[in-house]
This record gives sequence, structure tokens and C-alpha cells, in this order.
Amino acid sequence: MMSTVSTTPFQLRRDSFGKLVITLETGEEYVGITPVRAFPIQAPTKGISLVRDGGKEVAWIDDLATMPEAIRTLISDEIGGREFIPEIINIKDVSSFATPCTWYVTTDRGDTEFVLKLDEDIRRIGEASLLVADSHGINFLVRDMFKIDKHSRKILDRFL
Repeated sequence: MMSTVSTTPFQLRRDSFGKLVITLETGEEYVGITPVRAFPIQAPTKGISLVRDGGKEVAWIDDLATMPEAIRTLISDEIGGREFIPEIINIKDVSSFATPCTWYVTTDRGDTEFVLKLDEDIRRIGEASLLVADSHGINFLVRDMFKIDKHSRKILDRFL
């Protein structure tokens, strides 16, 4: 699956081993390209760097939405296979309002529970987003704490 759009300064495809291969306008080709988001929480489709081994950038994408569909799909699939940040949709309950405590939540990936060790494991990201780290280092995202349901917001307020 190779993209050959004239407005795109590179072509992107997967090789027979499943690795991303980029071909630049100059004809240079790099195997094993890794897409890295500059702002994974606040602007997940904007500012994506395509890097090769050693972290050297070979291409930059200002906005993934402006890229041809084939490239968008390849990059989204690659990022999706590496990143795991479930989004909290609802906080059903907490075992205590003192830490450590167990949170019982519904995420975009299903129901789960995790242990919050310290209040400091809840970090603000921007105006409305929160990143909640569990005792195993897994990060959970609250995309907009002002739009979450009333019960969940009440629980969050006790920790913030």
C-alpha cells in the first residue's frame, strides 16, 4: 500500500516484515520508521514526527488530517499498536477518599479497577484534561473533567 500523492513530500508503505518504510522526494529510503506525536493528549493528530533509528527525524506532519488516507491509516495503526492510554468515561466508585485507594472505572476499553497510590498521581494537562497514573504506571486519561458525568466529577473534586 504505497501513497503517491504529489502534495505529499514522501511515500509511506509497509515492507514484507511489517515495518514502515518511508521514501523521501530525494529518493532516500528508510526502513523501520516510527511516528511520534508531539502532543499526544492535547493534539493527537497534529505535529507528528517520523523518526528513524537513533531518533533522527526524517519527516514532519503538521496535521495528519491533511494527509492522504493511506498514510493516515498506516500512521494511526502504528501509533495505536504502541500507545495504551485508556480514556476514563465514568468513575463508578472509589474504595476511599484517602490514598492509596482503588478506583472502579469505565473506560473506552471496558470496565476496570486500579490503585491510585498518591494524590500527586493525578496530573492536570491543559485546562480540562487529567492524566491518572495507577500503581503499575499505566496512565488513564480524563479528556475533559468538566464534561464527565456529575457523579464522576464529584469524586474527582475530592482528589483535586
